[in-house]
Amino acid sequence: MYVLVVYESMFGNTEAVARAIGEGLAEHVQVRVAQVSQWPDATGADAVVVGAPTHAFGLSRPATRADAVRQGAAASPEVGVREWLATLARPGLAAAFDTRIANPLLPGSAAKKVVRTLARAGWRLVVPAESFFVGGTKGPLRNGEFDRARRWGAELAARITAPQPLG
Repeated sequence: MYVLVVYESMFGNTEAVARAIGEGLAEHVQVRVAQVSQWPDATGADAVVVGAPTHAFGLSRPATRADAVRQGAAASPEVGVREWLATLARPGLAAAFDTRIANPLLPGSAAKKVVRTLARAGWRLVVPAESFFVGGTKGPLRNGEFDRARRWGAELAARITAPQPLG
């Protein structure tokens, strides 16, 4: 099996989570981890795992990415997960994750928007969306999140490789 992990990252936190998930997946399946700005091709992937930072309570937009760049992010304001998702053709298996600030007073989740977008396009979500937490806008990841992401990747591989129901 081949799994494509696609991520959008502003300050490196979502990238670190994506790479940890990829490590967990790689224990069981062939995996490629790619930044969305590389416009990775999902053709041939048995599953996609899509991750993004939470911006303004959901997925980033060109304006929120431009704002992140003004704050020092090394990101492309033009290309994000939102735009990449709009180009996916053949539905298959999928999962979604995000990074967000660990504050119960700040609602929103980029992963939930990814899940809704994938589900509307016919993708079959194998697990609920997962959030990984950062200490602030620029991070860092909270203690234990890298290891938790690696474990989630291994659990995700088990779900992806399990026999799928027909229909």
